[in-house]
Amino acid sequence: MNRFERWWRYDSEAEKNSADNPVAPLSDGQRRGTGPLLTLAFGWGFLVTGLFVGGMLGSGQVFWPDIVAATFAGNAANFVIGALVGYIGYRTACNSGLLYQLVYGKFGAFIPVMIIALLLIGWQGIVVGAFGVAWAGESQGTAFYLVALLAGTLFTITTYFGVKGLEWVSMPSVSVLVLVGLYSIWLNVDQAGGWSAFLALSAARAAGSDTPLTMLKAVNIVIGSWIVGAIVMPEYTRFARKAWVAIAIPFIVMIIAQWFLQVVGALGGVVSGTFDFTVYLREQGLFIMYTGIVGMSLALWTTGDANLYLPVIQTASVLRRPQRVMTVICGLIGTIVGLGIYQHFMDWIEFLASIVPPLIGPVIAHYYVILKTRFEPGMLDRVPAWNPAAVIAYLAGAAAAVMNSHDILVRADTMVPALTGLFVSVVVYIIAALAGLAPRSR
Repeated sequence: MNRFERWWRYDSEAEKNSADNPVAPLSDGQRRGTGPLLTLAFGWGFLVTGLFVGGMLGSGQVFWPDIVAATFAGNAANFVIGALVGYIGYRTACNSGLLYQLVYGKFGAFIPVMIIALLLIGWQGIVVGAFGVAWAGESQGTAFYLVALLAGTLFTITTYFGVKGLEWVSMPSVSVLVLVGLYSIWLNVDQAGGWSAFLALSAARAAGSDTPLTMLKAVNIVIGSWIVGAIVMPEYTRFARKAWVAIAIPFIVMIIAQWFLQVVGALGGVVSGTFDFTVYLREQGLFIMYTGIVGMSLALWTTGDANLYLPVIQTASVLRRPQRVMTVICGLIGTIVGLGIYQHFMDWIEFLASIVPPLIGPVIAHYYVILKTRFEPGMLDRVPAWNPAAVIAYLAGAAAAVMNSHDILVRADTMVPALTGLFVSVVVYIIAALAGLAPRSR
């Protein structure tokens, strides 16, 4: 057997005994301490996504009270979803891929896993493109493509080391980004002429916007920006040794880190016309400029690693391939996609908000209602090929979300499409299970 064959070959015992263990519930020895997990949560939460979203809201809404209220509501919704799903990961010690097998069936799990994997790879592509823009100052040209390719390679190499690789990157990212974010807040308010002048400028910008945002539209954008992270929370909470740590992880991610970045992005969107603080920090001298670029780069590095790690764990679990193999495959695809998807960020978020939340509805309904939180690892050995109730519930929820977003049946200005789809998928799954379409125990 040559070196490539050994690298490609799947060894279930080796994967099971690895630090990340994508193929089975974690053992007690594979769980991690509170400190490293909470540190990782801060690093994961400080994804540049929040800056993107804040910048979009800043150009279409009044900062106070609209943007503050919309971001709080959206982050709170994602926190509740993340906490519900994260607690399942903590109690079962299972990653999302295993939970999808439990609920959707061994082959049915391909549906949610492949959908989420493709979407997360797309997210990684957006981050690869953003890294190129941060250094090249443009989204095309030789410099952009070279830096983007370098970023994709960097993300792939560090993710190759699994959750330990994420821990190495997270703390430097958080430290620098917090400092740069605080400076950006002060700088934008100061350039606006003070807080009162900033609020007046925000109101004027929102009134003259070509793309004004309703409150529900803004909330849907916030939910869509992190809903994938909320529903894959088990990838991290499964490592927790205590229940409060499993709940603290989504709280840190959504309520602390993302809210902070959304505020930074919104202030920049109002005053400087961009969420990207590297743009206006370039005018403050070389030291400030490069500090900003390094801060953005570290944030993007953490984002890229997290967006790559999540689909790797899920696809390794379902496709039965070594984690290292899936890291290289997903990393290569994400890097190539990153050369052209960055400009479609807004469309990507709205797409995510429609089709992703219903995927987790059957998992929530099955664990809390059908199993009544009673889970045994042996259930994973007795899953059917597929569970029709889960597939039906997902399709119904996704259809409801899409119709909601297009004002069909339910108007988008009366309900948030992302939550509509989730609610429908939960209800439909419970009804289907009561009708006998889903096994009550495994």
